[in-house]
Amino acid sequence: MSRDGGRLHGLADLHLHSLASDGTAGVEEILDWVGLRTELDVIAIADHERIDAALAARAMARARGLEFEVVIGEEVTTLGGHLLALFIEERVVPLRSLRSTIAAVHAQGGLAIPSHPLFPYPMCASARTIRRLLHDADPAVRPDALETFNPTTFGRPVHRRVVEFAGEVGLPGVGGSDAHDLASIGTAWTAFPGRTSEDLRAAIRAGHVEAHGSFHSAAGQLPTFGRQLRKYGRDLRDEVRGRLGQQRTGRHLGYPGGHLRPPRFDEEAYRGSLESRPSPPNGASS
Repeated sequence: MSRDGGRLHGLADLHLHSLASDGTAGVEEILDWVGLRTELDVIAIADHERIDAALAARAMARARGLEFEVVIGEEVTTLGGHLLALFIEERVVPLRSLRSTIAAVHAQGGLAIPSHPLFPYPMCASARTIRRLLHDADPAVRPDALETFNPTTFGRPVHRRVVEFAGEVGLPGVGGSDAHDLASIGTAWTAFPGRTSEDLRAAIRAGHVEAHGSFHSAAGQLPTFGRQLRKYGRDLRDEVRGRLGQQRTGRHLGYPGGHLRPPRFDEEAYRGSLESRPSPPNGASS
């Protein structure tokens, strides 16, 4: 898919998962897919309870001079539901109250956005909880937006209700694919004025964003579940082999150095590997 230089708005997918959590694609695959198959200007890697793959993805995208930006995100499990923490630099500790988790995100200068809210499931923030936070005397514990377009099983049944609720309480609505495989990336997105990640951050804070997308069918998600099960099997095998061997390795987290224990991404070594690669034919981009 080619980029459209005439678009009036930037496009961002704010909710992607990689091999580091329950996604089925590594960081390099995600970067290649976004660059070649989408028109996205910004993506957020938001793995469950970790940010190492997102940090690696941002460094790799910059090293390669890619046209889109990577935002560091984390989908944090709280006692009040899942929370997207965006524009962070340090991991947010899970399994605390939604209130204290939002405060921790804001303490980093990040944005706190309940993911797939209102679905009747413990990992989805309820309308009552969100209302209570919005009326809290401490502005640091109020969410910045709601994920109003999540195309998965969690988001589809309550989409209309979430959109209406966001309008009622005065929160901006954003879209994210909640992609666990490559083909789902960009199926939901956030439109915003500008092109850069800083434009996006300012637009969310100002409420100048729009959520769009297309819903996944239940049958369409089954192949992803199968790939996830196979991934979990590989992860278990690699963890066992790593513990039994002498190399101190484990499951692969989807980025260079992600198979080591402890995992470590070496940005300098990665840049060196890019310089040693043969030039692509006919001036094609890497």
